[in-house]
Amino acid sequence: MTPTQNPKQIVLITGMSGSGKSVALHALEDLGFYCVDNLPPELLMPLVKLERTSPTNHLAIAIDVRSAGSLPLVPEQLQRLKANGYQVDSIFLDATTDTLIRRFSETRRRHPLSSGLQRNPELDQRHVLAQAIELERDLLSDLRMQAHVIDSSVIRPTQLQSYVKAFIEAPGDQLTLVFESFSFKRGIPSDADYVFDVRMLPNPHYEPELRALTGQDAPVIEFLKQQAEVQRMLSQIQAFLADWMDALAQNHRSYVTVAIGCTGGQHRSVYLVEQLTKLFEARWVTLKRHREMDAR
Repeated sequence: MTPTQNPKQIVLITGMSGSGKSVALHALEDLGFYCVDNLPPELLMPLVKLERTSPTNHLAIAIDVRSAGSLPLVPEQLQRLKANGYQVDSIFLDATTDTLIRRFSETRRRHPLSSGLQRNPELDQRHVLAQAIELERDLLSDLRMQAHVIDSSVIRPTQLQSYVKAFIEAPGDQLTLVFESFSFKRGIPSDADYVFDVRMLPNPHYEPELRALTGQDAPVIEFLKQQAEVQRMLSQIQAFLADWMDALAQNHRSYVTVAIGCTGGQHRSVYLVEQLTKLFEARWVTLKRHREMDAR
């Protein structure tokens, strides 16, 4: 199997039921991808072979737990595609169990793994859903480990679409480093590989003239630049990542997400994400996200 003259880009979308796979596919359709939803893994290689002579060089495939019996085939298939010159990117969409239970309850949809659990009369609907979700996590764990994870728990569909588009449009030939700011009040992102808590740093929120601004605004930037503790934190995070990024890349990591959290996700964490992005973008493919600000 050989790709066309210009390597075909194949994006695998997988993840938890109810986490937004359809939203992600719509984002890829907007980018010109030919999208196939709920493809059985047994048909992945035949589909790629069929599509290799098509006019488009962009193929997106969604595979989920409905193909549980053949999911173990997927990691080896992706390695074969990469070995044959295809550009392969994997995105895993995740969300907290409480979020997924709420989404299923609101839409009144059944989880694809819940039917086998319904036979136990002692389990109410919430417990059935929780058990099905945990089973799904276990079945998808290998795919999650090899993918770029996006936590959709507290972001809007438009945010998810923008995150997917930004990731796919980034150069794909080396490790991608994602910096993400967040508010601890809304929970720690489950997609983070490293989490840094900066709530102990001086907070611009308590300066009346800075409260309505963000870590992207010049007055807040100047305020935080003058704080020795903030600069020490920035320097230490930079040093830690600089020490380990090469090792992570050599360990065949394709994606690393670094989350910086403060109280509101507006000042300190945003400032640090902006500064870290500038420090690392010359060496690594670097993306930035501001979870709370992007939701506005």
